[in-house]
Amino acid sequence: MENIRKGFEEVGYITDSEVIITVYLALKLEKPILIEGEPGVGKTELGKVLGQIFHTELIRLQCYEGLDENKALYEWNYQKQLLKIQIMKEAQSCENVEQDLFSQEYLLERPLLKAIQAEKKPVLLIDEVDKTDEEFEAFLFELLSDFQVSVPELGTLTASHIPMVVLTSNNERELSDGLKRRCIYLFLDYPTIEREISIIKAKVPDINEKLTEQIAKAVHLIRQNREIKKKPSIAETLDWARALLTLNEDSLSEKLVKQTLNILLKTKADIETFNKQIGAHALDEFARS
Repeated sequence: MENIRKGFEEVGYITDSEVIITVYLALKLEKPILIEGEPGVGKTELGKVLGQIFHTELIRLQCYEGLDENKALYEWNYQKQLLKIQIMKEAQSCENVEQDLFSQEYLLERPLLKAIQAEKKPVLLIDEVDKTDEEFEAFLFELLSDFQVSVPELGTLTASHIPMVVLTSNNERELSDGLKRRCIYLFLDYPTIEREISIIKAKVPDINEKLTEQIAKAVHLIRQNREIKKKPSIAETLDWARALLTLNEDSLSEKLVKQTLNILLKTKADIETFNKQIGAHALDEFARS
């Protein structure tokens, strides 16, 4: 656990003991981690960080509505197969044509199969799994239970090294109990003011202490407003900090908030809500308090 904690610190991923213990247990038990939480709290970043810490390949499957087994697992290289058929016709050699065409040479690995066949233990990031349908979720059961997949033409392919698996969900739909049973669950929330200050210091080290604290307080106040739909992510906090640093500012002001609010809030509706319910002046006062 101490090595994991140090690894997180070295790459600037600021977290707490609950996350470190969860990651440690998932690795020791060789179970996937299912991370739920609002967009922008660091779910995807956790998978990326594991790849950095263990100096291994990060294999990412970005989920979306309509994702099916073929796009996630494998496809046959039809163009290469057709070219092979043409060559064999010209050579008038058709022996074992089917066996030749459906071999590893013509298999296009997609993320899931790539993770299964990796020569070194990889990190498999299945991002936003809640965007897929229940059928695809059920398909993942075999993979996450036995870490093997079935290719009809080749048989069952079993992982040489069980991947480190991270699944993320933005809670767009309820995931099945079957998927949850196969994972260690972790919920990530937005950071406290204190932790966000630590994150800013780690990622934007040149910014001064006073402005760092003001930024963390201001973002915290915006996130507290229930009417703002797309709350600022940690990445947007860091973008704001870098922007203010680029402008050579050392303290927030009402004018500066108005000029740079579009870095934190990305929709017209949220900006209007901010102006009506919080306001640049109130935000500046709170950040300075």
